[in-house]
Amino acid sequence: MRFDFAHAHAVVTLPSHASILTGQFPFQHGVRDNSGYRLPPSARTAATLFKHAGYATGAFVGAFPLHSRFGLNAGFDIYDDRFGETRDPTDFILPERPAPAVVALAREWIRSNAARPWFAWVHVFDPHAPYRPPPPFDSQYPRAYDGEVAATDAALAPLLTDVSESARPTLVIATGDHGEALGDHGERTHGLFAYESTLRVPLILAEVGGGAARSSRGEVASTPVRHVDILPTMLEATGQAVPADLPGRTVLSAAARREREPRPSYFEAMSAMLNRGWAPLTGVLVDREKYVDLPIAERYDIQADAAEATNLFGRSQDRDRTLAAALGGFAAGRPGERRAESRETAAQLRALGYVSGNASPKAHYTNDDDPKTLIAIDEEFHRGVDLYTARRYAEAMDVYRAIIARRPDMAVAYRHLAFIAWETGRLGDAVGVLKRALAAGVAGGGIVTQLGTYLAESGEASGAIDLLRPVADAPDADLDAINGLGIAYARARRPQQARATFERLLAVDPSNAFALANVGALDLERGDLDAARRRFEDAAHADPTSSPAQAGLGVVASKTGNPDAAVAAWKRAVELDGTNVDALYNLGTTLFARGAVDEARPYLERFVRTAPEATYAKDIRDVTALLQSRR
Repeated sequence: MRFDFAHAHAVVTLPSHASILTGQFPFQHGVRDNSGYRLPPSARTAATLFKHAGYATGAFVGAFPLHSRFGLNAGFDIYDDRFGETRDPTDFILPERPAPAVVALAREWIRSNAARPWFAWVHVFDPHAPYRPPPPFDSQYPRAYDGEVAATDAALAPLLTDVSESARPTLVIATGDHGEALGDHGERTHGLFAYESTLRVPLILAEVGGGAARSSRGEVASTPVRHVDILPTMLEATGQAVPADLPGRTVLSAAARREREPRPSYFEAMSAMLNRGWAPLTGVLVDREKYVDLPIAERYDIQADAAEATNLFGRSQDRDRTLAAALGGFAAGRPGERRAESRETAAQLRALGYVSGNASPKAHYTNDDDPKTLIAIDEEFHRGVDLYTARRYAEAMDVYRAIIARRPDMAVAYRHLAFIAWETGRLGDAVGVLKRALAAGVAGGGIVTQLGTYLAESGEASGAIDLLRPVADAPDADLDAINGLGIAYARARRPQQARATFERLLAVDPSNAFALANVGALDLERGDLDAARRRFEDAAHADPTSSPAQAGLGVVASKTGNPDAAVAAWKRAVELDGTNVDALYNLGTTLFARGAVDEARPYLERFVRTAPEATYAKDIRDVTALLQSRR
């Protein structure tokens, strides 16, 4: 059965998948954005229900927004999210792994559980910006997005073949978490609006395998269906009781597919409000009518106007009131309090507009806050990320300056501008940008934490401590603020307080690679090489692409008489992060001392270009003199 009028309830990844797995609307399960929310361990999900019924449960996910840290792993015997980490904790690149890799893991697990009932969730992320289809699909399709869809379809084929040829009948459900705008209504990707291009999703149900002959034609149903209907459908199909409090209804029976009573579908797009301070978007679909609650309200007749080109709001007060009342019946409310994300987590989500800004909510939003009014800024924001990834740093900074000039309350613009300045060695400019944000009253969105960390790393440890301590001591402290405070204590030569701060962070997040590496650095300073090695190894295990962990292991190797291992570790550290100035210095000076002057020179020159003057002034002078001596 293919349902040609199926809809999601959110237009970003994590909330939408939470609805699929829990059978609840976002305001019920509480996950309202990709950042700052967790599905609680006690949540009832498809996995917990099937596990209770004796099924093996496995999940195989393709990208960071569904990392187990966000809580969707509840009930799964295995939750495979090993897709790697970013190069640097402030990078813009979103880690993911291709569909063939995800599918291969799922097939192996299904084969290993063939003797018992199993429930598998296989998540593929490939049809997602940036669009880079692999060969031969990159040349077969004029539009790259279509090439990614085709490549994903091909990647799923072996999995579908396996279950189709199995002796046991299997229910297969294929859907999407959201669509992609591809320019519709001015939106480049997704997350800002909730037009049909991003809200409407595919939904296909098929029973395969079991040796029974079945029609290949199937059935197409036009009944409106929703993501919350998937869990009741799965439960009924497997003979399990459907919890009475689920808002969805099964779509299996022919009567349900022919029913005349509309199933109102709630939807929302909260990212712009939470991250940028723009107006929140909520809405409802009743049959083929859509109502969008924004400062500039919208109503569409999807049957007659599939492109949503004609806003009917205001043309019939009766219809406006009826649909507004239908939306009010969901009692969705504003999103609850967000938790602070670590710098690592925020960085993983920064691509594709998944930026955690912690914008302060307003009591009242005006037309000036409507995302439709601000669509040009959204496009500019994406352009800034594109320019940065293309290493056109000056142009990217100009983009963010222009955004700040138009929306001086937009914290994420300050943060991106400061980050690029810091990344390109303009440390004073980076600090100045964040200080201007605070002076303008923009204190949210991680501004304080970022500024405190920059101050600590540029030699102003005392000021960093004063700034970060109130934030880090808060009951629900920002993990990055705690880490930054630990760095500030270390820079201020207060190792006991630094260690206590890092250990406090590790009590909350034992696998935090930054904290582990920072404790290892403290162990190095006190000469405990064995303890330092263990900490750096733990950091490298927690994050195989942790540059500080590799740099620390290089120091340990050097101090224990293994210079070749030290050089190898420092090279790996620099490969992972070309701005790791300690690794650059150690690697360059070691190679230089061994007579490999030509090999050492690029590392030493990069050290001189990127090391902060405030904390590395003497080393910069020494390296500069060293380079000049061998020209």
